[in-house]
Parts: sequence; structure tokens; C-alpha cells
Amino acid sequence: MTGFLTLFFILLATGIPVFLVLGLCAGAMFMASGQPLVGAAQLVINELNSPTLMALPLFVMAATFMRFGGVAKALVDVAAAWLSGFPGSLGLVTVVACTLFAAVCGSSVATALAMGTILIPAMLERGYPRSFALGVVGASGTIGIVIPPSLPLILYGIVAEQSVPRLFLAGILPGLLQAASFFIWVLWEARRRKFPVEPALAFSERIRATPSALPALLVPLVVMVGIYGGFVTVTEAAALSAVVALCVSLIFYRGFHWSETLSVVAMGLRSAASIMLIIATALAVGHWLTESGAPARLVEFLLSHHFSTWQFLLAINALLLVLGCFLEVTATLLLVLPILAPALGRMGVDPVHFSIIFTHNMEIGLVHPPVGLNLFVLSSVAVAPMGEAIRGILPFLAILLIVLAIITYVPVLTLWLPDAIFGP
Repeated sequence: MTGFLTLFFILLATGIPVFLVLGLCAGAMFMASGQPLVGAAQLVINELNSPTLMALPLFVMAATFMRFGGVAKALVDVAAAWLSGFPGSLGLVTVVACTLFAAVCGSSVATALAMGTILIPAMLERGYPRSFALGVVGASGTIGIVIPPSLPLILYGIVAEQSVPRLFLAGILPGLLQAASFFIWVLWEARRRKFPVEPALAFSERIRATPSALPALLVPLVVMVGIYGGFVTVTEAAALSAVVALCVSLIFYRGFHWSETLSVVAMGLRSAASIMLIIATALAVGHWLTESGAPARLVEFLLSHHFSTWQFLLAINALLLVLGCFLEVTATLLLVLPILAPALGRMGVDPVHFSIIFTHNMEIGLVHPPVGLNLFVLSSVAVAPMGEAIRGILPFLAILLIVLAIITYVPVLTLWLPDAIFGP
């Protein structure tokens, strides 16, 4: 195990892509343990041959259509219509629009990129500090991986053998709590720093602006009604969401022309392929870690030292926050979860509750310096130094840590909705 960690961090420090780091580590560990590489390759192929896993590239494709199809602008416009007249209107619009886009996207980076492209220039034009604009878009973008449909929750369900619909329900209230916390802080900060107030629209104008956003909301409607109505599986819902997203983008918002469809599909396939490469190599590493006996030793260590549940969760949060600074969400989940999953039941932790704790930690990793992926995205979009993005994100980072504590130690927030729908 020590040799694996040493090799892993050495390769990671060289700047090699994550999937190559994982693949090289898996190959080295299998060879060192005398196991044939052919067997490892067959194992990965078998693991990838999962109907539920097929939902991931399909949701990625739906997110790509949404990002390029004008959906983000429609959601921003309707949020701006209803929030005009409030101090710091554009900051509030960012929080609400990111929450809505998260419900049709499932990816934090895609949410931050789509919203940042529209809202950061708008806020700068109205005189908002650039660090604030970067911070509110980056932090609000993280809602994308906890509000369903969430790509990491699908992956968690596959690895931990949990019901994906149940995990989706578990993410709703924590996601809304996070959005509400950001909303309240932005409103307070806007009053304190006297941010611009957009002219309030008449109620009739707000009503007229609303229908333009309704086609965008067809995607979460199809997913949620299809899954919870028992009409389709998660994978079928993902396929439907991609079809609906394409139709909405081409027919209602016309963000790209029919002739550009193939190039947009190619971008989506490229994103999906990069995720699947990471998953494939991480599955090989996860299998080796399981075969090495690391999970059993962890459980034995925890039980022999009589850790209480709250101490276990505190230690895991600390570990995940550190890993989130250096690793991409998918890699972290596939590396750590196979080791931790066997310990959850013995430590009295509900796997569904833990899924949201895990995902929220990954959210924080996306905006936590030095390697938060959303920070790089926003710095690139706004052509701003990384230090400015970090400065803007710090207040939101504090809020995210507070929300993490609430999610960790108030499990009813996570479990109430799935228990109410499916039973305990």
C-alpha cells in the first residue's frame, strides 16, 4: 500500500493525466503482486459492462447539448426577471440560475463554465468586484454534482451497490440548503457593500418572461417523472434526457444550428470518453486495493480503536478534503470508496447518507486551492489571475464547510426524502 501511494503521488506530481497515473499504478501493482495484466484488463471490461454505468456518458451528452444550446441564457433571463429589484441582483441570479442548470446538467464544471461565460462579464459590466463574480459563480457551480441528476451519485451507486433513485432524492434537500446559504450570504454582502440593484420589473413582465424557461425544465421533468413514476430505468432516463436536451436546444433556443450538431456531439463524446477512461483505470486500482486487503485492515483498525461514529465521520471528512485538493472527483470516488464502503455498516453510517457527505466533500475540492478545477475554469473564462479567483471563493468555502458539518451530523436532512418516498 505504501509503495502504491508513493508511486501514485510521484506520477501525479509530474503532471501526467490522471487516467495514465491510475493505469500505470494499477499495472505496476498487479505485476508486483504476480497477477497477470490480461486478467486485470478482463476485470475492467467486465466492470464497465454495466447498464447503469451507461447513464454517465448519456447524461454528459445531455449536459453538452444544454451548455451549447442556449439553455443557460434562458435560465439566467428568467431568474433575472424575478430577482430584479434586490440588492446584488446578478449575484442572486447566479445562485438561482446555477441551481436550475444543475438540475438539467449534473456536472459542476459544465455549470460553472456555462454560467461563468454569461454572468461574469455581466457582473463586471455592472461594477461588481471581479473576485466576487468569480467566487459566486465558482461556488454556485458546485451545486451541479449534488442536485439530481448527479454524475458522481450515479457512480457512487454503482460502486457502493446503492439505489441511484434513492441517492438522487437524498441530494435534493442538501443541495437546496447549500443554494439557500449562498443566496442569504450574497444578499447580505450586497447590502453591506452596496452592490448595484437592477430595476424591478412589473409582475406582468415577470410572468411574460417565465415561459421561455419552461422548455429547459423539460429535462429534469423527464428524468424525475420517468424514474420515480417507474416508467424508465436510470439509463433510459439518461438517454431520454439527451434526446430532449437536443430537441430543446435546436427547436426552442437554437443555440446551435442543425449543421453544427455533429461537432457538438463530438465535444460531448470527448468529455464522456475522458470520464470513462478515468473510470476504467480507477476500477483496476480499486480491484487491486480490495484484493490487497486494505478495506479489511481499515475496518479492523477502526473497530480495535473503538472510534465512535462522529469521530469516524470527522476523520473521513478531513481525508476527503485533503484528497479533493489534488484529485478529480471521479478518481477520488473510485479510489477511496472501495476501501471505505465495507466500514460504513460496522461504524453505523447509512450508505445513502454517506453518499451526500462524500459528494459534498468533492464539491469543496472543486473550489479548494491549490487545484480546485472550478478555479481554473473561472480564471480562464474571466482571464483573471488564480489568486483573484481564490480570494473570491474564500467566503463561500467557509459556507461550504458549515453546510458539510450540518450534512454530516444531521442525517435526517439527507435521509428524510428517500425514506418518505421509498420507506426506511
